[in-house]
Amino acid sequence: MNQPVTSESATINSQPPPISYPEELYSFDTVAKGISGSFAGVTEADIQYFHQHGYLVIEDAFTANEVQDAIDGMVYLMDGNNPDFRAIQFEPTLAKKKDDMNADERRDAIRKIFNYVNYEPRLNALAEHAGLLGVLKKIMGDKPVLFQDMALVKPPRFGSEKPWHQDCAYFNLQDGTTVVGVWIALDEATAENGCMHIIPGSHNEGPMIHFKRRDWQICDTHVPIARDTVVPLPPGGCLFWHGLLHHGSPANQTTQRRRALQFHYKPASSEEITTQERMDVYGSEGKEVDC
Repeated sequence: MNQPVTSESATINSQPPPISYPEELYSFDTVAKGISGSFAGVTEADIQYFHQHGYLVIEDAFTANEVQDAIDGMVYLMDGNNPDFRAIQFEPTLAKKKDDMNADERRDAIRKIFNYVNYEPRLNALAEHAGLLGVLKKIMGDKPVLFQDMALVKPPRFGSEKPWHQDCAYFNLQDGTTVVGVWIALDEATAENGCMHIIPGSHNEGPMIHFKRRDWQICDTHVPIARDTVVPLPPGGCLFWHGLLHHGSPANQTTQRRRALQFHYKPASSEEITTQERMDVYGSEGKEVDC
């Protein structure tokens, strides 16, 4: 049986890396609008809000029991209890030390687990939650199909930035496809521990060229940071966002875990394109653009 896991981290005996990005890239003055009432509380006006602003926040999407089940399933995979599951990625600055860590420290050195829905039913239960799929169907006007699953963990003190980007820059899907990302907080996600930041309305402004800098990202100077909106969430809170919405998250400089599940869905009728076709839109080759 797994031991209970709290949101307070074990201490890893190492100095955290310095911040590697301009801190002014992230503003904390504007907080995203949210609704309550779980998935049943989503109205047609909320769906229209999503299409206008590119996001929808439900503060109480999942129950405490559903959150705990998801945490237990995540920890089960992190601890190596399913020998067939190996899709674990460590925070780069901690990866070399993982073999010398105890169980709590090792969990807090993990940056990401992915492709887990076929290995852990407690995580798959959230991905296939009827209320969640119902909201997605209203947004898409089509049957939602899950095509990516990840658990994102910003380790305490070491969780690195995810630079500003558009998710559609990563996916070989036809331009105009309504890709929807779903981000579910398992711990409290705060401005201090690296919660999501978004640029409302940016999904209506088209694809952005991405560059390989700190990551595959929008150029820092091309992000309209004056419109930055921070999305803190309680455990069980859920953010839906459009695949063209500019979003990112700063580093976790606290001693608190920031664990979340992230799913991406596409309409059942969507069509795929080649990587080259995607790069013709989002890549920098031949664009004569400097970052």
